[in-house]
Amino acid sequence: MDSVRNAKPSGPLTPPQAVRRTLHEIHGHVEGTVDPLGVAAPIVHAQLAWFAHPQEFAERVAGLSSELWRLQEHSWRRLMGLANPDPVSPNADDERFADPVWTDVASWDLVKEWYLAVTHHMQDMLYDSPGMSGKERRRAAFWWRQWINAVAPTNFYATNPVAMRKATQTCGASLLRGYGIFLGDLRAGNVRMTDPHDFDVGRNLATTPGAVVFRNDLLEIIHYAPTRAKVHAEPVVIVTPWINKFYILDLAPRKSMIRFLLDQGLDVFITSWKNPDAGMHDVGFDGYLQDGVHAVVETARRFTGAARVHAVGYCIGGTALSMYMAWANRRFPPEDVPVADWTLLATLVDFRKPGDIEVFIDEGSIRYLTASMARKGFLDGKEMASAFRLLRSNSLIWHYVVHGWLYGEAPPPFDVLYWNMDTTRMPCAMHSWYLRELYLHNRLIEPNALTVAGEPIDLACITQPLYAVATEDDHIAPWHEAYRVNNFVTGPKRYVLSSSGHILGIVNPPVTPPKRKYRVADAHRSDAAEAWHAKAVEEVGSWWTDWMNWLTPRCGELVEARAAASEAYPRLEDAPGSYVLEH
Repeated sequence: MDSVRNAKPSGPLTPPQAVRRTLHEIHGHVEGTVDPLGVAAPIVHAQLAWFAHPQEFAERVAGLSSELWRLQEHSWRRLMGLANPDPVSPNADDERFADPVWTDVASWDLVKEWYLAVTHHMQDMLYDSPGMSGKERRRAAFWWRQWINAVAPTNFYATNPVAMRKATQTCGASLLRGYGIFLGDLRAGNVRMTDPHDFDVGRNLATTPGAVVFRNDLLEIIHYAPTRAKVHAEPVVIVTPWINKFYILDLAPRKSMIRFLLDQGLDVFITSWKNPDAGMHDVGFDGYLQDGVHAVVETARRFTGAARVHAVGYCIGGTALSMYMAWANRRFPPEDVPVADWTLLATLVDFRKPGDIEVFIDEGSIRYLTASMARKGFLDGKEMASAFRLLRSNSLIWHYVVHGWLYGEAPPPFDVLYWNMDTTRMPCAMHSWYLRELYLHNRLIEPNALTVAGEPIDLACITQPLYAVATEDDHIAPWHEAYRVNNFVTGPKRYVLSSSGHILGIVNPPVTPPKRKYRVADAHRSDAAEAWHAKAVEEVGSWWTDWMNWLTPRCGELVEARAAASEAYPRLEDAPGSYVLEH
């Protein structure tokens, strides 16, 4: 801390100014050296910020005192056996205290109420810290939330009445089972959300028949066998995210988007990305665009003989597709652009507010992560998965600790969670570039600020029709930010807002009775998200039906269905291929 201790002011400072200067220096020192991931610095910053605003701090302390007095009155009434409504309630999505014992039994009700009162007040103060940017307040609240979630009374046997009741009812068998689950998680190096032995890619996941018809060092391209005698002449190509494996779109048959598209008479190709190793250290984003996105577009065109394809991109795959569309509109004459229209699923192009993941994105964190990747040549998929689980730590970590270790309940089979645990790596050069240029500097929305594969990228060059889907509860690609693609690209646009989140809002097959709903309307460059929302029509059911009404008439006339492989593109192996099985 010598750099902080020896810093000399250039002139007299008032006490608040002195505190601000000190916290700024401490923040820079901590974040740049001993705290490379920026965990402690935002919290220290927030604490010092409150000391720099004593009047606001005193008001908050007075508010907490009043709240604690009401809680004390509640405690007295409950201990005397008198009914009294809880002064503090869990958030709507907080299921930790759902068991009636947390309300019906006075002593446990008091444990719950004191925990909620104190932690809610702490979180509110961090979110409202004066003199800090919104991003810094959110980062401070995020890292503090990890601690208060970890010390919740539900996470410990001695303060969890449900765990004690189950142990009594089972004569200790629940604790014995829980210990076995704990040892299994310890061996796996992970808190497992489902039993990996319940699933097998190619056996009960990713079972849609097809063939690998192209392979290079970066991806395999799968062409699926038709399910109808006639198919539309122009194929659909799907660009999947490389931070997870492609079969999220081909889970169990009733959930499979691939099977659904085939049953609509569409000819489907999809990317299955290689799981990078140290040998792919220097693979950059240019490679992902040319040897990945462009490769699947050209393979589908040559295989089918169609002049154009209909492209779909999911999550980061959608971001890559957006850059490809801008690239292709620069590279080719308008009449030769190989994509007729495109669909984005839960995709960001504007990273100004990229959701909860922004807590991991700053210069110090990226510098530290890049140095770590440089030593190994890649980012380990478990590190990425752990970061995403922290974004919803109660539901994705502590829920499984409590139900597994304390209750002795093995997690039920769930294909989406198995896919979530089936992690992939990212090559150093590509991932570092992606984080820095898109997440940190947000250069994709700046005309010609990025040059990819020899072409300056300008989203305004994209004139092909767009169908874009976002989801209401998406914490990875928030729908207000995902909507902003409409403000940058030209051409006709149809926008859909599906219920649910980043996965289940997309993997959303039509079922009877309908489980979900969506809003849909055309979008214009001048429309703000709220203006679009006000005019959008709410429909019950799956947006897949609306998408097909938009897409299939554009895909050309019906022709005789093509086999999964051909003489020009022989079957290298059956779907789902080899790359998806790499660990």
